[in-house]
Amino acid sequence: MKLASFSSLSLCLTLTLTSVSLLAQLNDGKPDPGFAVPAALDLPYALAFALDNNFSIRQAKERIRQQDGVVLEVRSTQIPTLAAGGGYQRNAIVMGPTGEDRYWSFSVTAKQILYSGGSNTALVRGQQLNLDAAVLTLQAVINDALLEVRTRFYTVLVNRERIKVQEQNTELLKRQLQDVKNRYEAGTVSNFEVLRSEVALANAQTPLITARNDYRLAIEELRRTLGFTTSADNNLTKIPEFIGTLDFAPTSFDLLTALAAAREQRPDLLRLKKLAQAAEEGLIARRAGYLPNLSLFGAYDWRKAAGSNNLPGDRDGWTVGLSSAWNVFDGRATAGRVAQARSLLSQAKLFVEEAQLSVDVDVRRAISTFQQANELAEASKKVVEQATEALRLANARYNAGTATQLDVLTSQVDLTTARLNQVQAYYSYNVAVATTRKAMGLADEMRPAGELRAPAK
Repeated sequence: MKLASFSSLSLCLTLTLTSVSLLAQLNDGKPDPGFAVPAALDLPYALAFALDNNFSIRQAKERIRQQDGVVLEVRSTQIPTLAAGGGYQRNAIVMGPTGEDRYWSFSVTAKQILYSGGSNTALVRGQQLNLDAAVLTLQAVINDALLEVRTRFYTVLVNRERIKVQEQNTELLKRQLQDVKNRYEAGTVSNFEVLRSEVALANAQTPLITARNDYRLAIEELRRTLGFTTSADNNLTKIPEFIGTLDFAPTSFDLLTALAAAREQRPDLLRLKKLAQAAEEGLIARRAGYLPNLSLFGAYDWRKAAGSNNLPGDRDGWTVGLSSAWNVFDGRATAGRVAQARSLLSQAKLFVEEAQLSVDVDVRRAISTFQQANELAEASKKVVEQATEALRLANARYNAGTATQLDVLTSQVDLTTARLNQVQAYYSYNVAVATTRKAMGLADEMRPAGELRAPAK
């Protein structure tokens, strides 16, 4: 089987396209429902499209925006607040303190918390850590989504190759059937051999039909993973030309290096560590309930009787002061909140330890699967060569009268099986490489590295 890879020029164009997509991935844009199915689709374009349109990625972006709003809300406790209020009242003259029946008032009040036992600062730090965790969640979701896109794209390619193998098999069987018919008409073979060739050709139709259906289904799964939701009439039956082949470019992974990389780079593990740090800040915030708080306030008030002119009830002026509160005894409510926060911190640390173990197992499993796929891919190359030569020899011996038709059919089945095994081996190898990279916490190889940040407000 001829193997191919993307050219350097194509890869450069791909990285440019993907860079543009990364810059836009936190924008508010929505997929265009009128977007047309492209005439050709390759893997880099599919990855770039998924960055902007995959539903899991878009949902993760919204969770970042939500958490960014929480941070903004909590930070409000660290800056002064300014409130204005006013009122108008009407009453019986006998009820008015200055003999008037209408009054209006207006006030402006500013307040700044000076000390809260460290609660406000801890809450802000905790929510900022939660925001960092949300960004890491987005990174993990992107890694998962792009791995799925790769896998689905490879599935399309492998099913396309299976169709080609089955079509080649069918074509060979047709030629063989015609050859047997010619021999039968010449009186050199019996009708039984014609019948057996016809049965072999008929049996070859089933895997061919199945391969074509698997190809159609694989395209739909890829469309779902991409988030391609356009429904224009001209897109309902259009299928793009899928550009790319299943390559076998031998590579290697070192277990110790992979484990170390995963512990440092896996976004799902780093996310749990951020949440554990946020739980520590939550414990600090709860402990602040044991301490007093202190606030500075200032106000200016206006009050005037409607229609009056400097009556005794008309007044305005300012007020400045300090206010403090200290729950000397709150029925142990603070102790209960501290106990809850301490338990949440312990749980968060346990989650980190459990995730660390899961990451290690995930990496070991991925590398083991990669080793298997690598060995199968290496072995499949030699088997196809041997099966091709065996079929050639079987045909030569059959033509010379030293082999039977069964020998030829058996050799044909062996070659088809070898080709299918090679296609499957190359598919498994490419998926195993991508899976191992993802297990190590590495970004997709066609996605430029770069830190994701919260969307701009």
